[in-house]
Amino acid sequence: MPDPFDMDLTGMLLVAMPGMGDPRFDRSVIFVCAHSKDGAMGLIVNKPTREVTLGALAKQLEIKADQEHSGMRVHMGGPVERARGFVLHSSEYQSKLKTLNIGDAFGMTATLDVIEDMAAGQGPQDALIMLGYAGWGSGQLEGEIAQNGWLTVDASPELVFATEDTGKWAAALATLGIDPLSLSASAGRA
Repeated sequence: MPDPFDMDLTGMLLVAMPGMGDPRFDRSVIFVCAHSKDGAMGLIVNKPTREVTLGALAKQLEIKADQEHSGMRVHMGGPVERARGFVLHSSEYQSKLKTLNIGDAFGMTATLDVIEDMAAGQGPQDALIMLGYAGWGSGQLEGEIAQNGWLTVDASPELVFATEDTGKWAAALATLGIDPLSLSASAGRA
């Protein structure tokens, strides 16, 4: 098994293990946008908010949204800076201001122009809008992985954008050949 302290998880998915101890991340699937020796930042891709849509967000930001796109759900991206917006999207879209390219298939934009473009139907082909993010300090994520808090999975656009939110956790585990029913809430170390 690779040493978790010696890997770059940028562009990977973190899959929460049962019994990890933090209810905010129960059954979470997190796309890692950036990972270095200084820490990590990611976005939860399977936890839509109950009431916030692109239309509601656009209205709050005084942006006109077309009806076709206004019903898109906004996701809870993580517990840090929950009023700050992020869009995880397909790589063909590039903001006029700043897009962080993540591998060949993904981009992340945190500037208002992506919301304006999406509200007008001119945004990325595939996208998830997030409020907040998940963050880890230096060595913190690696420690959580070493303590069996997370599994790592290759990210694919199909899993991130095309799979129903309620099925992403099980689908991510299935890419590793793991049946969610076989996981125990009590982690052990040999």
